[in-house]
Amino acid sequence: MHHIKALELKRLYQLRCVGVKYSDSRRVVNINNYNLPTSLQKLEEVVNDCHLCELSKSRIKSVFGEGNINSPIMFIGEAPGGSEDECGRPFVGRTGSLLAKIIETMLGCSREDVYITNVIKCRPPKNRVPTQSEVVSCRPYMLRQIEAINPKILVALGSSSYQFLTDDNTPISKIRGVVLEFGDKILIPTFHPSYLLRNPSAKKDAFLDFKKIKSYLENI
Repeated sequence: MHHIKALELKRLYQLRCVGVKYSDSRRVVNINNYNLPTSLQKLEEVVNDCHLCELSKSRIKSVFGEGNINSPIMFIGEAPGGSEDECGRPFVGRTGSLLAKIIETMLGCSREDVYITNVIKCRPPKNRVPTQSEVVSCRPYMLRQIEAINPKILVALGSSSYQFLTDDNTPISKIRGVVLEFGDKILIPTFHPSYLLRNPSAKKDAFLDFKKIKSYLENI
């Protein structure tokens, strides 16, 4: 019991160090209370030095995101995998190659023209789904990235990304391609590239999703 209390006190201290304000240690921390830097460069420095959850102990590198910071569109995945953890870049390897090909083929631009990131900035062990505690710790970084880049269109890649952003547990198979409001932006969920690699037949639906994304992009 004393060990558990010590861990909770340590976590509260870490949260306070990055600007979280709280008056009752029993309540769930409101993500809007994070006093994070508005500069992407400084925000990345905070992420690289983050130790709010257990993922910081096993990571090789945090994966902040990359691309055109002035892009009207942002692609958001779930979390880094093994290759991303090693190089510190999002969506490399086979999933990255497929995403780049889809962007080039369907949107008529390169991956360097868009911004790509993940909700979770460190790799979960064995690529497991992030825990709720890890999401609570990391999601404020994602929301601050969105504020700083201020894209018009958010593309949630996969069910976890969509659920982490919206707290909606609707399966990706039912919500993909639906145009949703996300503040003053639109959010369009679609399949994760890794799912498309495992299920090539789903590429037909992904094609329709990206056709819709392109139409919105052209009308911005």
